[in-house]
Amino acid sequence: MDGFDRAATRCIILRPRVRGVAAEGRSDSANLDEITGLAAAIELDIVHAEVITVQKPKPGTYMGRGTVERFSSLIDDLRHAHENLDVVIVDCALGPIQQRNLEQAWDCKVIDRTGLILEIFGARARTREGRLQVELAALTYQRSRLVRSWTHLERQRGGAGFMGGPGERQIELDRRLIDQRIDRIKRDLKEVRRTRGLHRDARKRVPYPVIALVGYTNAGKSTLFNLMTDSDVVAKDQLFATLDPTMRAIKLPGGMDAILSDTVGFVSNLPHELVDAFHATLEEVNEADLIVHVRDIAHADTARQKSDVMSVLSEIGIGDTTRHGMVDVLNKIDLLDAGGRQTLENQVRRGNADEVPISAVSGEGCDHLRDVFAERLSADFKTLDLRIDPADGERLAWLYQHGNVVNREDRDDAIEIRVRLSPAEAACYQQRTG
Repeated sequence: MDGFDRAATRCIILRPRVRGVAAEGRSDSANLDEITGLAAAIELDIVHAEVITVQKPKPGTYMGRGTVERFSSLIDDLRHAHENLDVVIVDCALGPIQQRNLEQAWDCKVIDRTGLILEIFGARARTREGRLQVELAALTYQRSRLVRSWTHLERQRGGAGFMGGPGERQIELDRRLIDQRIDRIKRDLKEVRRTRGLHRDARKRVPYPVIALVGYTNAGKSTLFNLMTDSDVVAKDQLFATLDPTMRAIKLPGGMDAILSDTVGFVSNLPHELVDAFHATLEEVNEADLIVHVRDIAHADTARQKSDVMSVLSEIGIGDTTRHGMVDVLNKIDLLDAGGRQTLENQVRRGNADEVPISAVSGEGCDHLRDVFAERLSADFKTLDLRIDPADGERLAWLYQHGNVVNREDRDDAIEIRVRLSPAEAACYQQRTG
């Protein structure tokens, strides 16, 4: 994707509202706040942001002629005042021709919502896997936009070998080169998936249960992750601060060990290119023993954000049964006023054991959350009372490694031990002992 230099980049943000089309449960101001938050996440200098009304999307420019001319005048005024304007962000899905025509009308770069999110992901990805996934998404997006490229695409260019024969147009050459790069990235990501699968198999042999944190971007997942694992994962008050998944071991009440996984945050209208490209990363969610949905309960659109997260989970194959069994962590209770806290307490008191109010900043409620994790992960565990020969150190070590030893009494002739084991480990122990 042909990005732009984000350093001191000045931009205008337009949030189109199509007349007569429902706003999907969000107010105009909330939608505008989110897109400006996305732009601020990569430090764009926002000089103007506005919700515009579109009577009916136009095939050529999406918005009406009057709106296009009004912003042409605004951009000209900025330039006459010696204030550069680098990019206009239109918060919708623009077609390639619409994007090209707006760029010609305003004489500056224009990107839509998908383009902006790809820019953010491109700036934030750190691991090799993350960079590959972003590049795959960007190339898939760019391939569909070759029509917006400039006049050189109409030139005739000769070639040799795989580059194509005489008469092949530049646009066809560009598409061929993109396809070759996409194929290469898909092969590389296939190897990444294989490696991740090996890592998961290794964890299953340990075995530690995996707890995956999911949620809307900026809901506080990384702050909670740092608190519970004593880590220093980047946790900023901005959208998409975390892109690459991170996993750390945690100790739960009763001595249970688990692995906590911090994942990329979701957002409304997440580009399908990114859902597909990040499927390997989100496989960690699919394989988790417990999914924890971290919500910003102080956000005005918390209910709509939950709906967006559920939609993405459905897209990556998380079934209804799994989604209904997840724990809802109601984060940022420290930002609620007295009335809001009382309402939330009444809601939780009515008996929804799957909702746990916390503050990942202050730590309030997090001890209870650990208890909930341990309870949920051990719900199907079996408790065994065993007598072990003191000389059978191998069996004793196995029980400590694979189970949760609740009680132990050392006697002269035997070690009496009470241990909790998962159903799989209990069956394995029975096989070992015959």
